[in-house]
Amino acid sequence: MSTLTAWLIAIAVLGNIFGCLWLIWWTSRPQPGEEAEGAEKSHVWDDDLRELNNPMPRWWLNLFIISIVFGLGYLVVYPGLAVFAGTAGWSQEAEHDARLALVRARRQQAYAAFAGRDIESLAGEPAAAQIGGRLFAENCAGCHGPAGRGALGFPDLTDADWLYGGSAMAVRHSIAAGRHGVMPPFLATVEEASLPGLIALVGNWRQPGLDERRLAAARQQFARSCAGCHAADGSGNPQLGAPNLTDAVWLHGGEPEQIRRSILFGRKGEMPAHEDQLSALEIDLLTAYVMRISAAAGP
Repeated sequence: MSTLTAWLIAIAVLGNIFGCLWLIWWTSRPQPGEEAEGAEKSHVWDDDLRELNNPMPRWWLNLFIISIVFGLGYLVVYPGLAVFAGTAGWSQEAEHDARLALVRARRQQAYAAFAGRDIESLAGEPAAAQIGGRLFAENCAGCHGPAGRGALGFPDLTDADWLYGGSAMAVRHSIAAGRHGVMPPFLATVEEASLPGLIALVGNWRQPGLDERRLAAARQQFARSCAGCHAADGSGNPQLGAPNLTDAVWLHGGEPEQIRRSILFGRKGEMPAHEDQLSALEIDLLTAYVMRISAAAGP
């Protein structure tokens, strides 16, 4: 907020308060030409309905004045005026930080029983899984779904198929440091004549439905364009995050058109790092939960 804006806010607030005080003072004084207090005014409605010049009730005026005094006192103690921080030293940032520190302290107290445990043992601990499930709902469910089953472009964490390896340390690294996956586009390098055969080969590695000549051409194209990342046998490379193309698991869809788009235009994916948002123990508990739901789903 700029200094000018802060002063405009302060002037507007104080102007309203003192304007109310002036209004009370002005209306309590007899005005020129006005009837005496309690006397009938000259206005008459419906032949016999007359207006009296009565003052406002004293209790109402007292409450009005008390409200104004309270407002001024509040502005002295708390930062209601943008140019004055208040004598109490209260601020939204300090209140937020204090409450956040309290929440973190309570969490660490709840997590203390799991400190020093390895991820494999945590994965088999129901109490740890309960905490891990809450961490998953807060940090992972937005992309991977509440049950961890993923969506197009977001891996299914329950199918035991891992882009970067399924060991506890590999999964923990994905959560803590994040991942950046890139499938380069091959629009300019893949021959149009060999594209249908390549799609058929990738889409159904074991039975692509191609005759010998087209199958050989598709395998040659695969060796030139794809084997460097996905391996010659299509089994993928966890070091690069290159998917296994010989199974039935598809990150961006396994329909021919979806495979065509992946080949021609490439794909990009990012798993954000969580080491700045979560403590080391929270990452361990979250990793254990992911390992647990993966093992529960089976192969």
